[in-house]
Amino acid sequence: MVAAEATVAATSTTQTVQADQLIRLFNSEFQQSEQTVLVDGQRAGFAEPIYLPASHSRHGNYPYHRIIFAHGFARSALHEIAHWCVAGKVRRQLLDFGYWYAPDGRSSEQQAAFEAVEITPQAVEWLLSLAAGINFEISVDNLAGDEPPNRLQFAEQVLARAILRSEQGWPPRAWRFAQRLAVYYRQPLPDTALFKLAGAAMIRRELSRLQELS
Repeated sequence: MVAAEATVAATSTTQTVQADQLIRLFNSEFQQSEQTVLVDGQRAGFAEPIYLPASHSRHGNYPYHRIIFAHGFARSALHEIAHWCVAGKVRRQLLDFGYWYAPDGRSSEQQAAFEAVEITPQAVEWLLSLAAGINFEISVDNLAGDEPPNRLQFAEQVLARAILRSEQGWPPRAWRFAQRLAVYYRQPLPDTALFKLAGAAMIRRELSRLQELS
């Protein structure tokens, strides 16, 4: 038990250190050019991740758009950054990019809509994760939904989208940040071959997960 707790603590510490590094890297890259900053929600008093456009009101003066990630975790930071990289100029002026988020417990139809919107952001998150040397796992949530989400199918869709983007081009801000991450963490810039290799491993993990559940 002590060893397991020590492992969890070490993992949490690593996530926090990586998150602090991501904040510095992101803000030095985009604070001035895009008027956007990355914020640790745990330290800023936010229970959930959210995107807040710049605002000037009696409630406070916030000159920069804020990408707020959850629990001080680097993986949460990359996930929220990925959504920002995909969002267009108009959406970046809206609270949470103008999306409505259905919480855990979604119907089958709501889950299908959720996954359709998540494919490209999670492909971008994977790009950034590889560039930073951070483990990537797909996220489908909805543990209390009508039926268990099809993780294998979603993983295949994210893999296909990542390969397509690596061949046809990534959103400019995503590629710009991936380059910055790869230099800092001394990782190769992800290409089609790397996605195919990492994707095969991801599919094997999902197949193994299915076998364990059956």
